[in-house]
Amino acid sequence: MSEIKVNSIKGVGASTAAITVNNTDGTCTANLTNKPNRNLIINGAMQVAQRGTSSTASGFGSIDRWQFSYSGHDNPITQSQINVAPTETGAGTSGFRNAFRITNGNQTSGFGTTDYFQFQNMIEDQDIANSGWIVNDSNSNITISYWIRSSVAQEFFGFVETYHGDDWMYGWSTGVLTADTWTKITKTIPGRSNLTWGNDNGAGLLVAPITLWGTNYTDNSVGNDVWHQYFSSSRTPDATSTWWTTNGATVDITGVQVEVGSVATDFEHRSYGQELALCQRYFYMHANGSESAAGSGGSGLCPIMSGAWYNGSNFNGVVTFPTRMRAAPSIYKVEGTDFFSVISNDSVDTNDSISANRVSTTTASLWISGNASGTIGHGGLARTHSSSARIGFQAEL
Repeated sequence: MSEIKVNSIKGVGASTAAITVNNTDGTCTANLTNKPNRNLIINGAMQVAQRGTSSTASGFGSIDRWQFSYSGHDNPITQSQINVAPTETGAGTSGFRNAFRITNGNQTSGFGTTDYFQFQNMIEDQDIANSGWIVNDSNSNITISYWIRSSVAQEFFGFVETYHGDDWMYGWSTGVLTADTWTKITKTIPGRSNLTWGNDNGAGLLVAPITLWGTNYTDNSVGNDVWHQYFSSSRTPDATSTWWTTNGATVDITGVQVEVGSVATDFEHRSYGQELALCQRYFYMHANGSESAAGSGGSGLCPIMSGAWYNGSNFNGVVTFPTRMRAAPSIYKVEGTDFFSVISNDSVDTNDSISANRVSTTTASLWISGNASGTIGHGGLARTHSSSARIGFQAEL
């Protein structure tokens, strides 16, 4: 047998292929290793941050599709989007320009037994089911790869966890990371005979490339690089406390890719527009007061919808989403005194709150109320009236 590398195959586009030649009978087989649409992770290059570039919230607070949860802290931990310079060896020289950063607060009481953080992305059930991974076959694999950098030398643990049927986890170690150095992690994960998947829009595979858990959640009997059943008290082996007890410590991650196969191929770089459209299935920022429309007459004035006064204190209108969302979303909003306004009858009425009345996967009916006052049946334009105001829709897993 011998192998020949070629850069493209007619009809496939930009791909790298390994062609295996059988020296006995001359037959050839081609194994494409750089197919388009192979990354099951959305926003793996950390480009899109519709909610904002920094937050101390636990949960979805910054970069789209990535949930950062933490608890047991004395001072908040910050999640943020950072820039990566093209000269940074590793992630930068591999073409990444953004990363997700976790910045520690001052945890004066130390690393407690119930303290933790977890950074994760949930892949939709039907996307796993249709990916080509034969999940109940130990000879069928997925491969996860990513770049990680910590400001302190420490070992972290990552894992994937199934959400359809029984809860199973497959974990790994990053090894002890060299401080302030980008390191690429690659793990190949085989299927398992008892794994099952649905074909719906529910939670499928949780991918948590970096976690840190107190001893209430860890057990040194948990092995790495093997499947084990999920138990709250044994998610990973015991973790080192150095990062948690270092004030201002950071850990950065980018270039997360999950693909079918036993080889980590080059990262599938998608345009910002492509990544944004994929993200908007799960979260859509409709109106952001900090992004005032050109010619709107002042800061903080971003159009929300046209509509009419349903009665003297409620203005009603409809918004349409740019893509069909995963499920009927809930409203995401940042509201306060005079955060919104309605232009009607040659006057501006400021008001305080907005709510969703009827919502589908494609449209939502919104009500503006709270100190609102208008004339029944008269039309108008609703808009944000503060640079802090936000209106969005979320259908996250």
